Amino acid sequence: MTQETEPTTGARRLEHAFAGRGRRAALMPYLMGGFPSLEGSLEVGRAYARHADLVELGVPFSDPLADGPVIQLAGQRALEAGATLDGVLEQVASPLSAEVPVVLMCYLNQILAHGLEGAPAALASHGVSGLIVPDMPAAESAELRAACDEAGLALVPLVAPTTPPADVRFIAEHARGFVYVVSVTGVTGERAEIPPELQRVVEGVRAAASVPVAVGFGIGTPEQAAAVGRIADGVIIGSRLVRMLADAKSLEEGLEGVDGFLLATYDALHV
Repeated sequence: MTQETEPTTGARRLEHAFAGRGRRAALMPYLMGGFPSLEGSLEVGRAYARHADLVELGVPFSDPLADGPVIQLAGQRALEAGATLDGVLEQVASPLSAEVPVVLMCYLNQILAHGLEGAPAALASHGVSGLIVPDMPAAESAELRAACDEAGLALVPLVAPTTPPADVRFIAEHARGFVYVVSVTGVTGERAEIPPELQRVVEGVRAAASVPVAVGFGIGTPEQAAAVGRIADGVIIGSRLVRMLADAKSLEEGLEGVDGFLLATYDALHV
């Protein structure tokens, strides 16, 4: 992509990432910033960027309510190694965003610590394109959403299978970047199968939204990614990739494993 055609704000970069995928769903792998180290997580992100349309970058937090055991453990290890929001932004988000759009996932207390109005501009200055705050209710996000709009950052909301229809409409109508549909109730983690009601949930969101709909939580195989890709605009994969890195004997082995998995997933999305 030339400099002249590069989108000038994070929100536009996300729009471009989804629109540029052709007829397949966008591929969005997740990585935990600071795991297995700050330098190592940047290497992971760069391995992702070879196959991904955009990357979700998690920030380790002491009370990660939305994270399952695999991602919780990675976050704990990152915290023990000294990873912070500022460190993840400076050492991972900034260089990685030059290669692929980055959507930051962090908790509300981390945003409040940097100031609700000032945090989005700080994120944008490090190349972040979008922000996911899983513990911020949509009805209470107007102030943060306005600050994100001002900074050119997309505040991405979440919808769960249990979200009431009226709330789904409100969330979808106020969404920026894309809507993150949680495929199952509970925390992140691999699941044996895709819930049969997922298509209904996605269709309900799409009917009210003017932005793409991406699905995460529970997607752990290329075949599952392909199935989700047939009904959604984007596929988010996290725990499977983090587990592969955690189980590997070395970072090099882990990088080789996630590269092969993402290549297979990318190919499956094209079928």
